[in-house]
Amino acid sequence: MTRRIRIAHLYPDHMNIYGDRGNIVALQQRCLWRGIACDVLPVGPGATVDWSAIDIAFFGGGQDSGQALIAEDFLKRQGPALRAAIDDGLVMLAICGGYQLLGHYFLTHTGQRLPGIGALDVYTVGGKERLIGNVVIETEPTLCGTPLRLVGFENHSGRTYLGAGVRPLGRVLVGHGNNGEDHTEGAVYRNTIGCYLHGSLLPKNPQLADHLIAVALQRRYGDVSALAPLDDTLELAAQRIMVERMLLRN
Repeated sequence: MTRRIRIAHLYPDHMNIYGDRGNIVALQQRCLWRGIACDVLPVGPGATVDWSAIDIAFFGGGQDSGQALIAEDFLKRQGPALRAAIDDGLVMLAICGGYQLLGHYFLTHTGQRLPGIGALDVYTVGGKERLIGNVVIETEPTLCGTPLRLVGFENHSGRTYLGAGVRPLGRVLVGHGNNGEDHTEGAVYRNTIGCYLHGSLLPKNPQLADHLIAVALQRRYGDVSALAPLDDTLELAAQRIMVERMLLRN
């Protein structure tokens, strides 16, 4: 039986800055290299989605203007069904603006309040200064079975604060993270991850890409076997060098 992964890419024409589309490319390629079929469904304004047929959802970051353009459509058209799917264990990765809209609300620095769908117990308040730079975090061992060091790039005005219903994706070693105050980065709820890590995140951190694929396969097929290994020598060497350089500069 040919296994197949279906990926929903939310608002790719509005929410795609800092190379976030590379996360889709990484997921596709790492599936195809293993003989796993992979379909990508672009989800734009007005689209109807059967979330029960989706294995992985991806929601990238965008300019505040782009985020405002799709916020109402996302809230009303996708929000209730997507929130139910997330509660049911849908695998999802949301970056920056996508992360913020999964929370309760985003209050911009100009005072505009953008409601989120409340799938993640977080809220975001815009700051006058942007938090910009390279980031290194160390994940909790509960995410992938062992702590991972992830690298990325952040550029956000929002300060995100976590509630009791989520846990951090990781602890900040270099950079600002969620808010520049509590040394947390990202949020995890069930199989959904929200964070501020551009980069693109998954090409720079193939272990995280494989984690998302493995969990999606397990949900769809009950497949708990390990993924066939890929030669990630170059990717992991580049990741290690980036981590070492950033830790030295810090």
